[in-house]
Amino acid sequence: MGRFKIKKQDTFIDMTPMSDVMVLLLTFFMLTATFVKDEPVKVNVPGSVAEIKIPEANLLTIFVDTRGKVFISMDTPETQRAMIEQLIREDVGFSLNPKQLDELSKVPTFGTPLNTIAGWLELESAQRTEILLKNPEAGIPLAEYQEDGSKIGDDQLKLWVAAARKANGKNMGIAIKADSKTPYASIKKVMDSLRDVDENRYNLITTLKSGE
Repeated sequence: MGRFKIKKQDTFIDMTPMSDVMVLLLTFFMLTATFVKDEPVKVNVPGSVAEIKIPEANLLTIFVDTRGKVFISMDTPETQRAMIEQLIREDVGFSLNPKQLDELSKVPTFGTPLNTIAGWLELESAQRTEILLKNPEAGIPLAEYQEDGSKIGDDQLKLWVAAARKANGKNMGIAIKADSKTPYASIKKVMDSLRDVDENRYNLITTLKSGE
């Protein structure tokens, strides 16, 4: 007796709806995502139970690493360029050619003495980062204190902060982002520099942790 043969049918699955959903999800995440600015100098900020929102626009961020080295960054190339141009106009012995000015306006974070910035900009990106992270001469110079409390040395941080304020207006915010292992004495130097230019309102960036 012959066997019956069952005709096999191909199962067709329409993938169009799934493709549409994937495109919609991708579009949603692209439109709502907040891109984090690259920070060559990484710091592990301490935890805090206080929750205060840091301004997202027109913000000057001061980084302090574990060595106490200080670096700065503005939130956009436009505000960073305005700060640099203002400092050049201050006639403090700091100047850049147009190409160097464009380059410094775009770097995510910088911090070397004023007289070395031009040479630093001529290096490749990887070399710049290595200098910021490893060179003992890196960092924006701060004033040192003698035993009698008097200041010595060149305090260039207050020059940058004052220039940023003049260039970007009274609505500019200031934030200090220090590593959890940074000595308090280093952070105090930064605060003293801010106080010298009458900047008494600023935020300390921390990570939020649960309270007891």
